[in-house]
Amino acid sequence: MAREINLKAFKDFLRSGQIGGILLLVSVVISLSIANSPLYESFASILHHQLGFVFRSVNLQYSTEIWINDGLMAIFFLLVGLEIKREIVEGELSSIKQAAMPVFAALGGMLFPAAIYAMFNQGTETAAGWGIPMATDIAFALAIISMLGDKVPSSLKIFLAALAIVDDLGAIVVIAVFYTNELHTDQLLYSAGIMALLVAFNKLGVKNLLFYLIPGIFLWYFVHHSGIHATIAGVLLAFTIPTNMSDEESPLEKLEHSLTKPVNFLIMPIFALANTLIRFESGMVEGLASSLGMGIIFGLIVGKTLGIFAFSWLSVKLKWSGLPSGARWTHIAGVGLLGGIGFTMSIFISLLSFDDVLLQSEAKFSILTASILAGSLGFVYLKSLSKPKVTTSDNKEEAF
Repeated sequence: MAREINLKAFKDFLRSGQIGGILLLVSVVISLSIANSPLYESFASILHHQLGFVFRSVNLQYSTEIWINDGLMAIFFLLVGLEIKREIVEGELSSIKQAAMPVFAALGGMLFPAAIYAMFNQGTETAAGWGIPMATDIAFALAIISMLGDKVPSSLKIFLAALAIVDDLGAIVVIAVFYTNELHTDQLLYSAGIMALLVAFNKLGVKNLLFYLIPGIFLWYFVHHSGIHATIAGVLLAFTIPTNMSDEESPLEKLEHSLTKPVNFLIMPIFALANTLIRFESGMVEGLASSLGMGIIFGLIVGKTLGIFAFSWLSVKLKWSGLPSGARWTHIAGVGLLGGIGFTMSIFISLLSFDDVLLQSEAKFSILTASILAGSLGFVYLKSLSKPKVTTSDNKEEAF
């Protein structure tokens, strides 16, 4: 019975994701249209408009764009973190082997793209951008795979979500270590203190969500001011929310149900509108053939696919993990393609990598191009796998 409730919750999560995925793609088209129209300046001014307040040492005044990317996206990461935790406790990731595979896949999906980018850009002025193709955009990747509905196993969607979470956390570590000028240890200590309090609430059996959400707001604030990307606060908070394996709805499931529709129908479309505002300028198309463009495109499409597949295969062959239930190796290759949707975090790292506006524009356009190709190829490929096969058996594929 508990398993049925768990499965229903995940199906509701994905059903909303399918509709939200369509809204997300529509928002991308609208944003690109605005960026290349007379409305660009007005829309950009809205994104740069300062909102909030400053009171003594408390600074909560940021641009609209930062509130979207660091504030609203933290809520998105909270929702995904809740889903991952529920699956770890009582679902597809409850087995150590099944939980281990996304970690290995994410590792391969970070190392291969970085290596490919370095091959193209070693010794050039763009060498510092090696971190650009390492990141998978969890929002867009999940939107694409959610649109496939029941054409792919539910476990594969959980696998992609877990992989993308680990990938994004890895990207955040890379940013913190290699692309952050300064970390504020006092803010990190405050964050650690709040995490200790949240864990204590969990251990003491506190089920009132307010005891988690209110400290969670402070956690977000201190993480944001520590120099680490604020969205990690959403994941950290999610892992402290209590759940159970009984028929009774847990605080985690209650919060997940409350967040699913607002995130998919409101937060993600707003996020897409703000972050796909890319102007097509002269030199951007030519830039696709440059070492920068080739490094990003081959890193995201080829590097992600090979890295995710190779490390997944290796982890299974070494018996460190197992394939998601109902999935075949051809499915893992498709997930590898979807992993090539870099977008948000890749764009963020490109801004940290280069000061030159032209290089930033070339990098953004290359990321957009690679992400569109990876998303389209992954969607078509995975959809084709749902067609009946006459000669190919699952056993043969799993003996790869």
